[in-house]
Amino acid sequence: MTIVRIPAGWPVNEEQARAVQDELRERVVLDEPGPPPGTGRVTGVDVAYDDERDVVAAAAVVLDAATLDVVAEATAVGRVSFPYVPGLLAFREIPTVLAALEALPCPPGLVVCDGYGRAHPRRFGLASHLGVLTGLPTIGVAKNPFTFSHEEPGVRRGSASPLLAGAEEVGRAVRTQDGIKPVFVSVGHRVDLGNACAHTLALTPKYRLPESTRRADSLCRRALQQATS
Repeated sequence: MTIVRIPAGWPVNEEQARAVQDELRERVVLDEPGPPPGTGRVTGVDVAYDDERDVVAAAAVVLDAATLDVVAEATAVGRVSFPYVPGLLAFREIPTVLAALEALPCPPGLVVCDGYGRAHPRRFGLASHLGVLTGLPTIGVAKNPFTFSHEEPGVRRGSASPLLAGAEEVGRAVRTQDGIKPVFVSVGHRVDLGNACAHTLALTPKYRLPESTRRADSLCRRALQQATS
């Protein structure tokens, strides 16, 4: 487990954080398709908090994209690096997520975040932020649509509908299992939206959420418990 310090110069207020978002958003790459689904490696990242103890734990779990077997995993623990502000959650998570990724013994391949990329009020959620900082292809797969609208997709697995900010498609609602609530997929960096949705379906053979997210969620919760016990 890696112990993480808050980086020097890290934003301390909303104004500073939004200025960083504005600067980094210009570096997002949206014209690459990304790796083909079911090939190479896919890495899930997730975090767990104990705000009372000022502790955040991050996990990165690498899967073989074809078999969904675990290839490698790493965790990192640090202080919560930013207050809770909707739309700025990446600033609470990025330092420990980066440390977990850097601790992996192999390249992560595509990174899947439990959150948003372009489907963000400022079009720069965690998946985009992480992608720009690392150069890795990233997508966001979220449990809810945030502030955006969508029509309910068909009831069968693989059905999808646009996630809209007015007339702009910022992501898609994707049904990963028959009759189960959809997840909300958006591009982070260096992946197109169709490919992001295809990856999401490849990662959800049995459950609503991607196996990458499920494994990372379990691991970061264990790491947090270990760090605070």
